[in-house]
Amino acid sequence: MSDAFRDFEHAGWANPAVCASYDDLLSGLTTQSIAPLLDAAHVTQGSVVLDAACGAGYAAGAALARGAEVVGIDFSAEQVRLAARRYPAATFVEADAGSLPFEGGHFDAIVSNYGVLHFPDPGQFFREAFRVLKSGGRLAFTVWDMPQQAKLYGAVLGAVASVGSQEIGLPAGPPMFQFADAATSEKALAEAGFADVAVTRLPQSWRAASGEQILLTVKTGTVRMRGTLQRQRPEVRDAIDDAILDALEPYRTEGGYEVPMPAVLAAARKP
Repeated sequence: MSDAFRDFEHAGWANPAVCASYDDLLSGLTTQSIAPLLDAAHVTQGSVVLDAACGAGYAAGAALARGAEVVGIDFSAEQVRLAARRYPAATFVEADAGSLPFEGGHFDAIVSNYGVLHFPDPGQFFREAFRVLKSGGRLAFTVWDMPQQAKLYGAVLGAVASVGSQEIGLPAGPPMFQFADAATSEKALAEAGFADVAVTRLPQSWRAASGEQILLTVKTGTVRMRGTLQRQRPEVRDAIDDAILDALEPYRTEGGYEVPMPAVLAAARKP
């Protein structure tokens, strides 16, 4: 994979406005996965834990609450700053998940909550995770389910396909939903040396107060969706907005929207 994708992702997540919007608008959804993520990694009192692509530090904070010793890394200096301010009892480091700055056999557990789908080379992260885990240590990560199930993604991608353009010059990256497929996760983790791979689905929903909040979220609190929408021709942007909300109309409630956004959780052990 070229450096262009990493540079694109890095520029997005280095933007304080994007980080703040993601935190404000999506953390209520992404934090739903954290308890099962930590359970799958067997994070308990005294565990030495790495939170890879830690973002604003929510998984790290939850591991601290279990009595773990926690280090978080992110390639975004802004995310590291936010995490360190929120959870000063953990250690946060600006670093790349594909080149972990730790000695081999250091951690009992490594977790990544929706980080893997942003990595330009997920296989390199899996190999690095294997290297820095102790024997018997566990890796667990979450990704979004396929767009057919994760309805916000389905709505945006469907709207772009129907009234917009998919040829907009974004850097090519790994398929965003590849690890929603259990066989793909099992194969990639086995190739990195892991055993006892288990893949499960986590039912979740995203609560949005209004259609305006939905559109604000995808346009300001993400990187790939934001970039996709920003690069559409001006004359089709309103039609894309309308198509997104039309697709999510079945999930409208009295209080706003309740959008199905299931996750996929993969976990494995270093022999």
